[in-house]
Amino acid sequence: MKEIKAFIRSNKVNDVVHQLKDAGFGHLTISGAEGTGKYQDESRAFVSQKFSITDSKIAKLEMVVKKKEVDKVVSIISQYGKTIHPGDGIIYISDVEKTFRVKTALKNGD
Repeated sequence: MKEIKAFIRSNKVNDVVHQLKDAGFGHLTISGAEGTGKYQDESRAFVSQKFSITDSKIAKLEMVVKKKEVDKVVSIISQYGKTIHPGDGIIYISDVEKTFRVKTALKNGD
C-alpha cells in the first residue's frame, strides 16, 4: 500500500476530487493547509517575503491506495490540479507498512 499526499490549489479541489471519485478512488481526506514552498510571483519575490502565510490557499489531499494504482492517482491529480501558473503544488508518495481499523484493531487484549 502507498500513501499519497497532494498539496494543490484550493480552487482545483472539486475538479480533482470529482475525477478521483469517478475513477473509483472515493476514500480520501481533504484539509486546508498553509505554506510557501518555492513559488515565486512575477516580481520574483518569494511568497513568504511578500504575503503572510495565511494568504496561501492550499488544500491537502491524503489517501492510501494499492501500489499499482499510484500512477493513475498521480496522473489524475496532475491533470486536474494544474493551472497555467507556477506553484500548483506537490505530490508525495510514501510506503504504508500496516493499516488497522480502529474498531477491530485489537480484540480481546490481543
